[in-house]
Amino acid sequence: MTYLAHSKKDNSSPQTYADHVKGVYIRAVKYAKEAEAYACKTNGLLQSVAGNSAIWHDLGKLDDENQAVLQGKSLGSHLPVNHVDAGVAALIEQKCSYSALNVFAHHRGLPEICENATFRDEHPAIRKHVDETLKIMLIRHRQEITLLDKGQEEVYDFNGEPNLLLRMMLSCLADADHMDTALAYGQAPENEELPKLQAEERLALLDSYVSEFRGNDERSKLRRKMYFDCRNSKTEGGFAACDSPVGSGKTTAIMAHLLKQAIDRKSRHIFVVLPYTSIITQSVDIYRKVLVLPGEEPEQVVAELHYRADFQDMDVRYLTSLWRAPIIVTTAVAFFETLASNKPSALRRLHELPGSMIFIDESHAALPAKLLPLAWHWMNVLADEWGCYWVLASGSLVHFWELEPLCSIGIECPKVPELVNASLHEKLMTYEKNRIAYRWNPDSLSREELCEWVQSMPGPRLLILNTVQSAAVIANDLCQKFGRECVEHLSTALTASDRSATIESVKARLRNMTDKDWTLVATSCVEAGVDFSFCTGFREVSSLLSLLQAAGRINRHGNIPCAEMWSFTMQNNSMLKGNDALEASINVLTDYFRRNVSITPELSTSFMKEEIVYNDICLKAMKKMLEAEWTMQFETVAKQFRVIDSDTVTVVVDPTLAARIRDGRGDWIQLQKHAVSISRKKIKEWGLIEIAKGVYQWTLSYDSFLGYMDGVLGIERERKDFLNF
Repeated sequence: MTYLAHSKKDNSSPQTYADHVKGVYIRAVKYAKEAEAYACKTNGLLQSVAGNSAIWHDLGKLDDENQAVLQGKSLGSHLPVNHVDAGVAALIEQKCSYSALNVFAHHRGLPEICENATFRDEHPAIRKHVDETLKIMLIRHRQEITLLDKGQEEVYDFNGEPNLLLRMMLSCLADADHMDTALAYGQAPENEELPKLQAEERLALLDSYVSEFRGNDERSKLRRKMYFDCRNSKTEGGFAACDSPVGSGKTTAIMAHLLKQAIDRKSRHIFVVLPYTSIITQSVDIYRKVLVLPGEEPEQVVAELHYRADFQDMDVRYLTSLWRAPIIVTTAVAFFETLASNKPSALRRLHELPGSMIFIDESHAALPAKLLPLAWHWMNVLADEWGCYWVLASGSLVHFWELEPLCSIGIECPKVPELVNASLHEKLMTYEKNRIAYRWNPDSLSREELCEWVQSMPGPRLLILNTVQSAAVIANDLCQKFGRECVEHLSTALTASDRSATIESVKARLRNMTDKDWTLVATSCVEAGVDFSFCTGFREVSSLLSLLQAAGRINRHGNIPCAEMWSFTMQNNSMLKGNDALEASINVLTDYFRRNVSITPELSTSFMKEEIVYNDICLKAMKKMLEAEWTMQFETVAKQFRVIDSDTVTVVVDPTLAARIRDGRGDWIQLQKHAVSISRKKIKEWGLIEIAKGVYQWTLSYDSFLGYMDGVLGIERERKDFLNF
């Protein structure tokens, strides 16, 4: 008989066991070989394990009971016998422990690894059944697979960091398995190849683009010097820092530096990691305009991956975004939670990271303080063992790797040279000194008082609140009181598509010098990387770093005299949601205001130190996270390493896309344009409907002004007349 790996589905034919194993083997070894080209300590181990685990990963599907289901001779779609356990048992017999773990994890994810773990099925009856039938499955396997009749010997000469290696191993197998399955079901493109980095050619394009800007004023000259100093910097280690103020041209200067480094290091990808989803499109547009060679598709050269949607279920895993383009622009959430994950659906992209240049823009905002030590550990391992190079940049750069509290818990302290020398940095900072006056309103404001106060100030105005709901409520208040033309709203309550449209509308209004009497109400998503310049700013008290970044959207070009950036607090109100995670930051910054401390970027590093030691909760959380990683508690690390500390689900707003996903169609590009993230706790309260495993449809009202909060506020209207301040 012909043994199957996957049964017939819809209009797709079944896939044979032999075809699937061979397809997975070829891809897994290819992925491992490409990653291992940049590794300095694996000595072939990654390729060996990738090949071994690919050969044996589906051995249990040759069980008679499983074949009956796959052949359609038995009712149901669930395989009655855990098909992973047979491969694990076979590899344990061959003393291939890495491969046994890899096969064990290729569906369930990396487990908590304890001493004497065997990675067999937890049910004695399943283990007994597999042990009794293993011999016949091995005979069938060797009849079907002529590729190799037995597993390769694993190479154990490895003295590097084991945890990242295990994640890389699972990445190669999972991506190969998922991709081969998706191709068999027609859910992936036949051609997996994307354009290469071609760093030399793209650097020439960037040089040409920059040469077109020939302003002779002092600031333009400094921007050009910044560009070429960064471009030609001779760094040799794994890290560099770029501390430069608003308007100094970091976006192009650091890209030039990374392209030049990529030429020297023969790198294959460049990652641009940004803190907020709202700013990705702007960076992507610039890079696609400048870095695409003739005849190339811009979307294939510069990938815009701002939606972290990873799906375990086979029916929707084709929606997962991968890291295959030469230049990937993504969020800190998507990037760092991939490093932390134990799940194959997220880790499947990790093998593309070795040999990459990585730009962490606005690095102060990339991660909560409690996650920094573990992320820094991974960054150092990737630099030392996997050929990665990192640039940390910000207008208010925090040198957290130098902080005594973090050094005391054992973080790595590599040399991190500055791309911008002290003399150039001082000249660039002269434009910062008189650009903004920082003010503090010590009164706790009601909603009505806030709206009246903001409206009385010179416009256009930027008002930033600490939560999505607070921003929506105040935007709605301003709209009701002063008219829709007087307010815009921007937050993650809007889909990416609507955020992009709002950003373009805001830019157009800012260009209109006669359009002044209006306010953009937003969350922290506007604090970095968005080229906005307002007359007056208001920031609900949060952290010093957020305040400094928000101020970068006020009088950005220094042409407004006496521009002000105000900090304020709100009175308790049932409609305004607080953010408990900001408690330490708020208290430290409020103390600065009370003591009349001058607000400057130079305070950034000391502020983080005070924030960390404000109480011992943060340091305890850091130590706990590091301990979990060091003891190989993969499930715990994945659960606790949350860049945004909330459990959310993917919710599709567009009904047409929702229908396509319900029918097993659609793609991740459309998903990231027309979906939002919503707290799992709200599924029942807000009437979310599950349309595929882990994917939901929005059923309340949604509009392009308030986003999904329009529906949420509609619920509140029914409960009480909340518009009465």
